[in-house]
Amino acid sequence: MDEGMRQIIGKEQIAARVRELGAQITRDYAGRNLNLVAVLKGSFLFLADLCREIQLPLTVDFLGISSYGDRTTTSGVIRITSDLTQPCNGKDVLVVEDIVDTGLTMRYLLDNLATRKPASLKVCTLLHKPSRARVKTPIDYLGFTVPDVFVIGYGLDYQGRYRNLPFIGVLDPPPAP
Repeated sequence: MDEGMRQIIGKEQIAARVRELGAQITRDYAGRNLNLVAVLKGSFLFLADLCREIQLPLTVDFLGISSYGDRTTTSGVIRITSDLTQPCNGKDVLVVEDIVDTGLTMRYLLDNLATRKPASLKVCTLLHKPSRARVKTPIDYLGFTVPDVFVIGYGLDYQGRYRNLPFIGVLDPPPAP
């Protein structure tokens, strides 16, 4: 671990919570075909671990969204950088996200996906930062609630770095906004 980095959620805690989420999703979607839609790039590690814990027939698709760039706070401008490869109309869609903080990106994404007429549309996020919420966002499956700090690791980055850390951490001192 780099100096100036502090762990706030450990690898074992993450693994245990991902198992619990996978079991809950398996129960809730029993008898149905599930379509996981992962929001790139931050959710890829969470998605990989989560989908292995879901004991159902499922498909996986990816959607690229950007609102941060190299900053530590959202620009408020949301853009799709990569769209789904398959239609989601009539499918049970579970959006898999790394973190919901302001809710702006997730609200945009849910509104966009709703126009595509899925059979159901729910959200699973590894992290939630409610202190930063600017819009109400439904979260159906939640890993952890975190304080208002800039988090890295387990897929989350700062300027493209730290995604490979097996834990959730914070930089100390925090990066400038």
